[in-house]
Amino acid sequence: MKSKYTIRIAEPNEFERIGQLMVSVYSQLEGFPNPDEQPAYYDMLRHIGTWSQKPKTELLVAVSVEGGLHGAVVLFYDMQYYGSGGSATQVKDAAGFRLLAVDHEARGKGLGRLLTQACIDRAMEAGIKQVVIHTTKSMETAWGMYERMGFRRSTDLDFMQGELPVFGFRLELSS
Repeated sequence: MKSKYTIRIAEPNEFERIGQLMVSVYSQLEGFPNPDEQPAYYDMLRHIGTWSQKPKTELLVAVSVEGGLHGAVVLFYDMQYYGSGGSATQVKDAAGFRLLAVDHEARGKGLGRLLTQACIDRAMEAGIKQVVIHTTKSMETAWGMYERMGFRRSTDLDFMQGELPVFGFRLELSS
């Protein structure tokens, strides 16, 4: 069955909309810090387009056949640009993705999986050996999806974001 969505690199005129989507999704996660608790984090989400200016970094979007923007993720081909806490930025020969968000109306349609698979495929095409990601307990649906896709917990990548525990995962890619 052909997907009703295309995954592609975001265009600059979409950055503001993607930022609004990110803020909406993350601010409604149960148990996740709200904008008042972590204003700098939400400011970063609002300005998500600036991530695409980093070297070896892409902001990917999920767009419906009707042209609606329904999800996004930031893919890093070099972990030094990943920008998280903990040791992830030191991992060599790895790609990583962060800030995956799917709008509320499109949930349950496989967009998170499509965005994740696009990141995996692009990392494999680039000859990278592993993909690193982080998630939290408030993202249990995504956590389960990552594990079903082959990601394994990597406690060496765990860190604290303020009071929030953040958990690392890896997917080893075969050449």
